[in-house]
Amino acid sequence: MFKPVFTASPADVTLDPAPFPREWVLDGSPQAHAKELARSRDGAMTVVAWSCTKGRFRWQYLVDEMVHVLSGEVTILDHTQTERRLGPGDTAFFPAGSWSTWHVTQDVRKVAVCRVAVPKLVALALRIWNRISGTVGTALGAAPERPPLMNA
Repeated sequence: MFKPVFTASPADVTLDPAPFPREWVLDGSPQAHAKELARSRDGAMTVVAWSCTKGRFRWQYLVDEMVHVLSGEVTILDHTQTERRLGPGDTAFFPAGSWSTWHVTQDVRKVAVCRVAVPKLVALALRIWNRISGTVGTALGAAPERPPLMNA
């Protein structure tokens, strides 16, 4: 059974202190805050609201992370030495294992979707299983489950 749909206003939700390792800080005293908003049933994906005050620090990505900036501004120097500015409305993807240097020039707030990478062999097995189960289900006349339509 599915859990109910979760909604939140990440720009307004109250965040908790979320300090990162002091040795990551390169300049200033950036202070981070975060709040987990949602988690997938298998625990492989989380949605987090995150904010940070001005400063410069290095960040190591242990999981795949897609960010969407809600407010503020940051300049990112990635592991390839490419510099990018991110501001409200901008989106970026950081693959697991990469790192970047964040220079927060205006207090920043973002939504992050973090996903644990699945090993390639497991992903391949999952794709094969989905294809087989879809083919077998169709051959047996089973229709995929669809949500009920709402009356407009």
